[in-house]
Amino acid sequence: MSTMQNPADLTAGPTRGVGEPGDRPATRTRRDGDAPREAKPLILTVDDDPSVSRAVARDLRRRYAEDYRIVRAEAGSVALDVIKEVVLRGEQVAVLLADYRMPQMNGVEFLEAAMDLVPQARRALLTAYADTDAAIAAINVVDVDHYLLKPWEPPEEKLYPVVDEMLASWRREGRAPERKIKILGHPWSPPSYEVRDFLARNLVPYKWYNVEEPDGSRLLAAAGLGPGDVPVVVTTGGEALSKPSLTALADAVGLDTTPRGDFYDVVIVGGGPAGLGAAVYAASEGLKTVVLERSAAGGQAGQSSRIENYLGFPDGVAGSQLTDRARRQALRLGAELLTARTVSGLKAKGPAREITFDDGQTLLAHTVVLATGVSYRQLDATGADELLGRGIYYGSASTEASACAGEHVVIVGGANSAGQAAVFFSNHAAKVTLVVRGDSLERSMSAYLVEQVRARDNIEVRTGTVVEDCQGGDHLRCVTLHDRTTGTREVVDVGHLFVFIGAAPLTDWLDGEVVRDRAGFVLTGPELVVEGRRPDGWDLDRDPYLLESSLPGVFVAGDVRSASVKRVASAVGEGALAVTLVHRYLAEQ
Repeated sequence: MSTMQNPADLTAGPTRGVGEPGDRPATRTRRDGDAPREAKPLILTVDDDPSVSRAVARDLRRRYAEDYRIVRAEAGSVALDVIKEVVLRGEQVAVLLADYRMPQMNGVEFLEAAMDLVPQARRALLTAYADTDAAIAAINVVDVDHYLLKPWEPPEEKLYPVVDEMLASWRREGRAPERKIKILGHPWSPPSYEVRDFLARNLVPYKWYNVEEPDGSRLLAAAGLGPGDVPVVVTTGGEALSKPSLTALADAVGLDTTPRGDFYDVVIVGGGPAGLGAAVYAASEGLKTVVLERSAAGGQAGQSSRIENYLGFPDGVAGSQLTDRARRQALRLGAELLTARTVSGLKAKGPAREITFDDGQTLLAHTVVLATGVSYRQLDATGADELLGRGIYYGSASTEASACAGEHVVIVGGANSAGQAAVFFSNHAAKVTLVVRGDSLERSMSAYLVEQVRARDNIEVRTGTVVEDCQGGDHLRCVTLHDRTTGTREVVDVGHLFVFIGAAPLTDWLDGEVVRDRAGFVLTGPELVVEGRRPDGWDLDRDPYLLESSLPGVFVAGDVRSASVKRVASAVGEGALAVTLVHRYLAEQ
């Protein structure tokens, strides 16, 4: 049995040689939310003779332990497993020393396999005098940098000069360690895009690798997976997750998905401006508060490249920046924020209100604030559904900005979100076409945005126009634009199309529990009292409060509320007002 150190221990503890006194396993599993520990580059030796293996590691440790981790293995297969884990962790292998005469996998075969995983590592073959011909041949086969004759005594003359030279060469050409999460996938894969977008919107740093390119293929091989297993997410701890659900992904990268309690003063469904506004005020006033968000905090506002009409930001503010500040403020004040949790039901449970998740888990609360916002309506164009995530995206997919460099981008919509996206992508794309169904931008877009759009030379505005057809194989290649004023149709080559049309409330899960209007928006307050009659099932001796739904104790804030003003500032204000009404409701109980 090999005495090779467990690969999981390589970066968790102090530098130790395998089998040396003081070796001990790691006792703590690090999550991606923890601060990463900077690991030293690796010098790995492979020799099936335990005494020789220990001697090599001893001599290397004596000179290099301060700057490098010295790890030894007694079989090529074990050493390859070590390298794979180190690669997945985003760490570095500086030098490989392999004995030529080993059973199952000799030194040349090992170095050849290792080249595919760590091509930058310097390689040396340990040989006996009788194997010098083999060593010379290996230089041609696996581009060995050196060969060392055994015994190498004294190391000051025969070992250290060679290793010094290899380390110097490696430092000149070596890469910096990558401590980010890695995403391995196909550039036109909808699941790969979903993973990238989820991490980006949750402000989790990552690095993207195309598995059709050498680096991505190398990492996929290190994970022991194939092209059919993507997307693969590799955590900073080296764990490879194949096709993870968003909940599993959130758990792996350190986002909270599990509530700490089972009963709250207020449950807020939705983490957009209204939900975060409610969370800040509720938590600051001592209410036990939890926010449930199915994707990422911020909602549509969080995807806005720049918001310029929000009070207190004269130079404008990125939606992600505003959202992150609000999120951190809510957490600092004591609110919980759960990510990647989808709510599927709401009902009265005696004096409490019960929230049900899509996995069957439930939460109870005195009150609920509905702040689920809205989603963009589907593009009514032939072929659009088949190309979703493969060139067609709903909302501002900032993760695609680099892919749009020098390309033609089409933005569909005429409101502020579409205008913000057009300005944002005009900084990357060669040309942006803004397709607007209405007859002018001024009908639905703020004046400051209209001015910015018209001031950009590479933004073309086509009013009275719709996207009629989308074509492409593995990804979008062209769209047909129909000018409804002239009746003309034009086929336009384009690789990226972003949709910002209409607003559909996310309220199907509330059917039968609260009263909604024909479009699905939730009715509140005075809208529920018709000719002096309160809504059916209302059991309180008062009318519903201003933001209260037809289910007492359930309040509504932001875009999901019927007749609300679709602006960030008004959503935040409604979130704060909802908390005031929550206090009033709790005082009645």
